[in-house]
Amino acid sequence: MKAIFLKEPGSTENFIYKEVPQPSISDDEVLVKVKSISINPIDIKTRKGQGVFIYANLDPTKELILGWDISGYVFQSNSNLFKPGDEVFGMVNFLGVGAAYAEFVAAPASHLTHKPNNISHSEAAGATLAALTAWQNLVKRARIKSGDRVLIHAAAGGVGHYAVQIAKHFGAYVIGTSSAANRDFVLSIGADEHIDYKAQKLTESVKNVDFVLECLDNQSILDSIEVIKPGGRLISILNEISQEAKDKADIKSIETAYTTVISSGSDMKSIAEFLRSGAIESHISKEFAFDKMAEAHSELEKGRAVGKIAIIL
Repeated sequence: MKAIFLKEPGSTENFIYKEVPQPSISDDEVLVKVKSISINPIDIKTRKGQGVFIYANLDPTKELILGWDISGYVFQSNSNLFKPGDEVFGMVNFLGVGAAYAEFVAAPASHLTHKPNNISHSEAAGATLAALTAWQNLVKRARIKSGDRVLIHAAAGGVGHYAVQIAKHFGAYVIGTSSAANRDFVLSIGADEHIDYKAQKLTESVKNVDFVLECLDNQSILDSIEVIKPGGRLISILNEISQEAKDKADIKSIETAYTTVISSGSDMKSIAEFLRSGAIESHISKEFAFDKMAEAHSELEKGRAVGKIAIIL
């Protein structure tokens, strides 16, 4: 099979394409023939020697196959959850080695679910790490409900565009931040209000927020705390909460947390049901061929992607 190896942390020039044997599978695993891969900012960080290299204490001197988000079909199965031919998707072995940049991926069956028939493999691959992050934080951790005022930062991005749709489905009043260029997109996916982070000062534009999904920087966290009502919540998915921010939050009895997404087939099943019903949709801004992974990384690294970037095999 073809696979992309990272010979050492650094630039995309360190990607190496190799022909290697298909991985073997253990009990309760399936071998997935990959049709599409999704990439995320954590792919960029890990490629540079941060991200999962640090979280999983990986050896930077050993070659590594990056990636976690896949959609494809079951080629072999050692699980009673799936049979050969089943179309599946999910985020594999996060925060470990998913080895998704390959034609075949050995995946724990418990990390996958069946792909809805009404979406493409690219749309399914997109709705893995990013959609799981939105789902686990808004639904399971924050337990948003009808009438909540929810602020989603980077609402046009991978996590953000799923978060807006999920929050709206649960009846929240959704405020999304993005550049002015993405205003119409953010409103089209369900946001009730848009904030141009370049032209509008958050602390003067928003107030009485129940929950904030934060993915920017420490200053954004501090500003967000100002607009949250007493007793509200803030979850950061990118940066740990500084002591300064914790102290500021404590004054208003605001609960803050830094969280990491985890692989979960049961959560993927919930996301699949939302995709099947049309409650959420994946926006794939660009697709790249498997041999254009370096170009896909460069595009994502610009920080201007709307929705998701997918790789087609």
